[in-house]
Amino acid sequence: MKTKTIVVLGAGESGVGAAILAQKQGFDVFVSDAGLIRPEHISLLQQYKINYEQEKHSESKLLQIADLVIKSPGIATENVLVQAFIKKGIAVIDEIELAYRYATSKSKIVAITGSNGKTTSTLLIYHLLKTAGYNAALVGNIGFSFAKCVAENPADYYVVETSSFQLDAIDKFAPDVALLLNISPDHLDRYNYEMDNYIAAKFKIIQNKKASDYFIYNRENEYVKAGLARFYPQANQNMIGLSESHIRNLGEILQVENSNFAIAKSNLTLEGKHNYFNISAAVQAVLALGLNDEQIRQGLATFKNEAHRLEFVANINGVDYINDSKATNVDSVWYALDAMQKPIVWIVGGVDKGNDYSVLFPLVKEKVRAIVCLGKDNSKIKSAFQDIQPLIEETISVGEAIKVASLYAENGDVVLLSPACASFDLFKNYIDRGNQFRNLLLQEQKTLKEGIKITLNIPLEMNPAQQNTDTNH
Repeated sequence: MKTKTIVVLGAGESGVGAAILAQKQGFDVFVSDAGLIRPEHISLLQQYKINYEQEKHSESKLLQIADLVIKSPGIATENVLVQAFIKKGIAVIDEIELAYRYATSKSKIVAITGSNGKTTSTLLIYHLLKTAGYNAALVGNIGFSFAKCVAENPADYYVVETSSFQLDAIDKFAPDVALLLNISPDHLDRYNYEMDNYIAAKFKIIQNKKASDYFIYNRENEYVKAGLARFYPQANQNMIGLSESHIRNLGEILQVENSNFAIAKSNLTLEGKHNYFNISAAVQAVLALGLNDEQIRQGLATFKNEAHRLEFVANINGVDYINDSKATNVDSVWYALDAMQKPIVWIVGGVDKGNDYSVLFPLVKEKVRAIVCLGKDNSKIKSAFQDIQPLIEETISVGEAIKVASLYAENGDVVLLSPACASFDLFKNYIDRGNQFRNLLLQEQKTLKEGIKITLNIPLEMNPAQQNTDTNH
């Protein structure tokens, strides 16, 4: 009997992980990438003796050999090659679908999605499980291949950050606990600029939900409510709705809705209403998995958030500098501006993703002292905010943005890098943008603290009389 062949489109983290798992499951595997494959990924493919091609897709060959296709999340379903496979009757799935199929039936899977907050919530759930002694793995859109983990380091609990791109191509994927934190307009260029298409992608996270599976969701988010009405009109067991207004009405104690769990906010390492909501969702998830209140409290007290998400970098001359480079959509920026308790000099800009900035107008009018644009084309931002905040400057480098922002910032202010846009006009990605911001500020802080040391190598020629005099001193 002929061994089936799996074709993997894309040789990034997820693609290489899928190739490794597919090979371990006895498939013939061929990896195809239209671009250059990173050296570390080539090394892995060679280590596992997996055949590959780069800088092209040999379409006729791929269509001939493929029995199943696993595509990179970055490749849309509408892609010409993907459509060619589908028209030929060849199934196209995502890496998380493959990983789900081969994860042990005893493993528990927690999947987190949402336009905002999913990385923080994913990290938090993973941290709570690990500190409680559970054998857990952190995988998915957060940057670690789910499939590679299943192949090489199987876990009892998989905490999977799932983007809409990954959910586009699932089939049987059914997490034991699914979280839908919120939905706001994002990546609409991928979904034909139709919000309904984006909502549908997010709701695929529960398309295979069983009554015993948990679904934790934001019951007040208008798009989540619309999705429930459309895709899940009938109530099901273990559906837990959480309310953002409940969070807003709390005092100094965080009481997690629909549970008996409570904790003083002073014992939390995260601040801001949006983070209190993320905490509530994470607590509900781990309660469903069997953690007790004390285990959860211990984990919450030791959690450290990801870099580039409302990350405090430095205080220089009385001004706080905050790195929120991961805020690549308007909704993320709304949460960031809302969380600030000081006057703001806001660094914004990059590659616009069809943003509607109007939701930010009240916060900008109330809190923002000046706007510093960081991008090649800032026309849309300037047009949107010129009547709200006329102090708008343009820059094309992080160093220039920091310098200009510092001129406007006063003692007690905050300079907030929260771009609302993708980073690809000037940077490799949001991480590169955030790292440049952080590194320049830390270097400036170090210079101010230590001063600039200058070594002068000036030869001094002394006559014998001077030398004798100096010796006698």
